[in-house]
Amino acid sequence: MALSEPNTRLWTRPFVALTISSFLLFLNLQMLLSSFPAYVKDTFHVGDLTVSLVTSLFALAAIATRFATAALMRRFSRTGLLYLGLAIAGLVTGLYVAADSIGSLLLMRVGYGIGFGMASTIIPTLVSQIIPIGRMGEGIGYFGLSTSLAMSVGPMIGLNVMKQAGFPPLAYAGTAAVLLAIPTLLLSRAVPPAPARPKPSAGEEGAAHPFNVKLAFPALLNVLLAVTYSGLLSFIALFGASVHLEQVGLFFLFNAVTIVVIRPISGRVFDRHGHAAVLVPAALCVLASLLVLSYTTTTATLIVSALLYGLGFGAIQPTIQAWMLRASAPEQHGMANSMFYNSTDLGVAAGAMMLGGIASMTGYAQLYRYSAGFMVLFLFLYGLVRWISAGRVRREAEAIAAVQD
Repeated sequence: MALSEPNTRLWTRPFVALTISSFLLFLNLQMLLSSFPAYVKDTFHVGDLTVSLVTSLFALAAIATRFATAALMRRFSRTGLLYLGLAIAGLVTGLYVAADSIGSLLLMRVGYGIGFGMASTIIPTLVSQIIPIGRMGEGIGYFGLSTSLAMSVGPMIGLNVMKQAGFPPLAYAGTAAVLLAIPTLLLSRAVPPAPARPKPSAGEEGAAHPFNVKLAFPALLNVLLAVTYSGLLSFIALFGASVHLEQVGLFFLFNAVTIVVIRPISGRVFDRHGHAAVLVPAALCVLASLLVLSYTTTTATLIVSALLYGLGFGAIQPTIQAWMLRASAPEQHGMANSMFYNSTDLGVAAGAMMLGGIASMTGYAQLYRYSAGFMVLFLFLYGLVRWISAGRVRREAEAIAAVQD
């Protein structure tokens, strides 16, 4: 038993260091992302659609970079690529203050997407290789606290720093956060050795990592969830101003409270009962949250919306990621993580554009009602695929029984 103990441990030094580094990376992202719309509008005097490009171009650059990073990791040092990505993200964050036109700022957002895409692909890939397979849901649930907490407290910090000190101090704070990940990783020696890859047989070179079609559906569900999150990131500050809520940043604080509670629980539920036990009630929570938010005019209802969103979002994201990792061989974990984070960024990019257009035509309250419609689609598609799968399993069982008779 002593020999197998290390294979079942979750809270190792590399796991903790990688989780902290992921938090710092996503904190850098989220601190600025929520504050960019107001900053861009005030500084460059552009409309909602142009503002949405600040989010969309970054996300698209990160998506393209992740595809490249998954391939580069098979040829170059993962450690070097990780530190390069963190350094690019930190450098560009500090340079935001030098942007003198909307064009130069958008170009910097593309550069930031490249650095962020590299680091955000490699860190979760490393984590997935050190989590015991039987505790994948639990491990991803705890690791996912890093991103979910950053998604929750980052916007709140960013909005408050922006209000109290302005954009330059916010950019410098973001730079410090992401660069702090480098010594955290170095001191802990958190990067494990690359796993041995099976040699491809004759004629299979270049096909060692074929596309896993089982990942497509959970990735689609994650896109739909990310669309709703995009509406919060891009427009909640402007929504708060429109309904005269001065402390709209409280949404992210109370959102974080329920995320901290639900993440570990949802991971254990997934490990024991599968994804259906998590995804359906969690999606209903997100749907209810967005509807409550769309009618919010008081701080009390804002907090109710935030608590509901944290319950739903905090359960859905780690469940989908663990689902994708469970459906992949260990050598495909890089691709699975790349698809998971790409689906998040695709939803954020598409959501910023679509919801930005909706906001310009109907207003911010209607935007969140349309956003709730994406969770209705989430539930419909999930139920449909489950029904089709159950029917197929039933027919296969009946066919086997008929042959045995």
